[in-house]
Amino acid sequence: MPDFTDTIILYDELAYEDVMPLMWQALGAKVDPVLAASYEDANLNLLHACMAMDEPQSLAREKQDEAQPLAAELSRLDFKLTLLLDLVAQLASRDLQRPPPTRVRFNALGATFAAAAPLEVGTEGVLHLYLRPTLPRPLSFPARVSGRDPEGRTRVRFHALSDPVADLIEKLAFRRHRRHVAESRRPR
Repeated sequence: MPDFTDTIILYDELAYEDVMPLMWQALGAKVDPVLAASYEDANLNLLHACMAMDEPQSLAREKQDEAQPLAAELSRLDFKLTLLLDLVAQLASRDLQRPPPTRVRFNALGATFAAAAPLEVGTEGVLHLYLRPTLPRPLSFPARVSGRDPEGRTRVRFHALSDPVADLIEKLAFRRHRRHVAESRRPR
């Protein structure tokens, strides 16, 4: 029988968990709708980029498993592209000041994280998550502080996300979960 005790859940939905640079930007009121729309557009582009960067690796692995002659070439090109992206990201991030990495759990509904200082319930703000070192911009989610989780971390609820952004976040969480399950099944 499968053991799903280590499945990452937040607000009764599958969630993505990692350690990444994170910043909470408190606001006096809700985010301006025009600014929120620009966050949505930027988030959609970043999530598409993230999914595209993950896709070639899994595609190359599948092709290697099938022992197709093109698999080795795809894998080699994927490695070179990943290396190039890492180098460009390092150059671009030299001048960027990223916040310190923090354990965060998030999905399309909200997030939980350890805040540097206690945040008051009801506080409006924007949660900025730097998802990948190769992506210099953060995902930015207008949100409201909804409380604390049992471990004392801050919980925020995102304002309604567009369906495309919510779908990509769900796919990201599912891929992470699927990878975790596959790794746990591998013989050691």
